[in-house]
Amino acid sequence: MPPAQDPSEDKHDVLRRVFGFEAFRPGQEAIIDTLLAGRNVLAVMPTGSGKSLCFQLPALVEDGLTVVVSPLVALMRDQVSALRLAGIAAETINSSRDRPDNVAAWRRVAAGQVRLLYMAPERLMTERMLAALGRLPIRQIVVDEAHCISQWGPAFRPEYEDLSRLPSLFPGLPMAAFTATADEITRREIADKLFAGAADIFVHGFDRPNIRLAAEAKRDWRRQLLDFVAEHPGDSGIVYCLSRKKTEATAELLRQHGVRALPYHAGMAKEDREANQNTFMTEAGVVVVATIAFGMGIDKPDVRFVVHTDLPGSIETYYQEFGRAGRDGLPARALLLHGLDDIRMRRLFVEEQQGDEDHKRREHKRLDALIAYCEAASCRRVMLLRYFGETVAPCGNCDVCLEPPELVEGTEEARHALAAVRDTGQRFGAAHIVDVLRGADTAKIAKFAHERLPAYGAGAEWPKAQWHSVIRQLVAANHLVLDIQGHGGLSLTSGGHELLAGQGGFRYRQDEWRRKKQPARTAAAAPPEAELDPAETSLLMALKELRRRLAGERGVPAYVVFHDRSLADMARRRPQSVADFGQIHGVGEAKSRDFAEVFLAAIAEHAD
Repeated sequence: MPPAQDPSEDKHDVLRRVFGFEAFRPGQEAIIDTLLAGRNVLAVMPTGSGKSLCFQLPALVEDGLTVVVSPLVALMRDQVSALRLAGIAAETINSSRDRPDNVAAWRRVAAGQVRLLYMAPERLMTERMLAALGRLPIRQIVVDEAHCISQWGPAFRPEYEDLSRLPSLFPGLPMAAFTATADEITRREIADKLFAGAADIFVHGFDRPNIRLAAEAKRDWRRQLLDFVAEHPGDSGIVYCLSRKKTEATAELLRQHGVRALPYHAGMAKEDREANQNTFMTEAGVVVVATIAFGMGIDKPDVRFVVHTDLPGSIETYYQEFGRAGRDGLPARALLLHGLDDIRMRRLFVEEQQGDEDHKRREHKRLDALIAYCEAASCRRVMLLRYFGETVAPCGNCDVCLEPPELVEGTEEARHALAAVRDTGQRFGAAHIVDVLRGADTAKIAKFAHERLPAYGAGAEWPKAQWHSVIRQLVAANHLVLDIQGHGGLSLTSGGHELLAGQGGFRYRQDEWRRKKQPARTAAAAPPEAELDPAETSLLMALKELRRRLAGERGVPAYVVFHDRSLADMARRRPQSVADFGQIHGVGEAKSRDFAEVFLAAIAEHAD
C-alpha cells in the first residue's frame, strides 16, 4: 500500500509532537522511510537504540491499522501503556485479559479507533482472527523479537514458525521484522520465512559500549557473585542460573546478604512469577534471580548489571541476555562465570536436542565461539562483535582491556597435562588430572596406581587454580575434549596428540588468581545526575519520587511515565510554564497535557 503523499514533513512533526524528540537516532530514519515507501524491512538494531519507534511512527503517519506480533504478555502490556500515555491509540488482545476486555478492545479495533494492535503469534494466527483482520484496512504487520522465528536464533519459539504464512495471507502488505540478536544465518532465515528473501535489510551494529564486559572462571561462584553484587548497592540487576533449584537458592543467598532478590522460573505459580516481575519492573533496587524463562522483551532501562552464574548456550543467547543491562545508555556491567562442568552440560544439551546432525554441528560451533570469548586474551568486545560481522578497535571497557592478561609460554606444562590425560586412560575429569600433576595423595590416585606415572608430581609447584586454568584453555584451544555423556572425562583431540608429539606450541593466559579487583564503574557515560549541581540533584530526587507515585497510581513501570533523561532535563531547565514543559526531552503533546501541571507544581514547590 504506497503512501498517498510525501510523508517527509509528517514524520518529523509526529516525532516532535507525539514522542517529544527533536531528531531521529542513528539508523531510524532510513528504516522509517523504507516502511513508508511500502517495502519490507528486516532491521537488526542494538537494544536501546529505538527499534520500537521505527514501526510506531509510520503507524501514526499514515492511516490504517498496524498489527504488532510480540512474544510476551508483559512486553505487550508495557508497550501499550507507554503508547497510551503518549496519546497513541493502542490495544492488546491477549490471554491475560478477561474476555470482556478483549472483546471491547476488538470492537475499538474494528471501529477504526486503534492505530497499533499488539498480539502474540498464537492469537494472531487463528483462522478466526486472520479472517477478521482481513476485513480491516491493515497498513503493515510488524514482527518484534523476530529471531524467535529462526531455529538458529537464541530463543526459537515454534509458534512463531506459523508466521511464515503471513505473506500469502496478506499479499502485497508491507511487513517488518525487528530484532537485536541475529547473526547472518539467523537473518537469512528470517528473511526467507517472512519475506521470501524480498526485504531491505538494515544492520545497525551490535555494540553496547556502555556495558563493561567481564568473564571469570568459577572458583567459588557464590563468593564471586556476592562480591560483584556488593559493588552495586541499591542497583537493579539480573542474575541468571541454569536450574530452578539454583535460582531459588541464589535468591535466598542474596537475601541473606541484604540484597532484595526475587526468584523467577517456570516452575513457580504464574501469579508469583507475575508479582515478582511486576516488583522488578516498578520498583528500584530489586535483583531478579532467574532462569532463561525471564527476560525476553524486558524493557526496564535502569538495569545496572547482569550476571551469569552458568555458561549460556551461545554468543547469541549471551548477547541477548546481558543486553538487558544499561538500556538507558548509562554505565552497566556484565559478568559471565564459567567452568568445565558448564561446557560439559552445554555439550550434552546440544546432543539431546531434536534435529539433524547439521543442526547439532552448528550449535556446537556456536558454543565454541562463546568458550573462546570466555578465554579471550584480547579485547572481549572485538571478539564479540567480530562474531556478528563487525570490526571495531579495542574498547577500553572490558576486563581484558582494563587489565590485559599476560600471555606466557606454557608448551612444557601443556604437554605434562596432555600426558597425564593420556596415561590415565583419557577418562578422568580435570580435578583428578590436577591431583596427578600436583602429586597429591588421594584414594583415587592410590586405587589406580597413578603415582607411578611420569606426569605424577610434574607440576607440584603450581596451585590448583593455575592447572585448572591451563586445562580449561587447552579445552578452549581444542587440544582436549570433554566426555559430555559421562562425567566430564578428558581426552586428547588430534591437535592435542600433535602438541604432545612436539608439533607446535602453547601459550596461556595468566588467569584470575593474579587479577586485581576491577573498579565497579566505567567512565563510558555519566548518569544524568552527575551533570547536575546539588540543588538540581535534589530536585531530580523529588521528581523521581513524584514519578514513582504517578506510575503506581497507573499501574505502570516508572519509565513509562518519563525516562530519567527527561527528569534530569526538567531539573536542569526548571520549566515555568506549559510551553516550557513541552520543550523537555521526551515530552509530547499528550504527556504535556497529562503531566505538565503536576510536575510544574513540584518544580515550583521545590524552588520555594
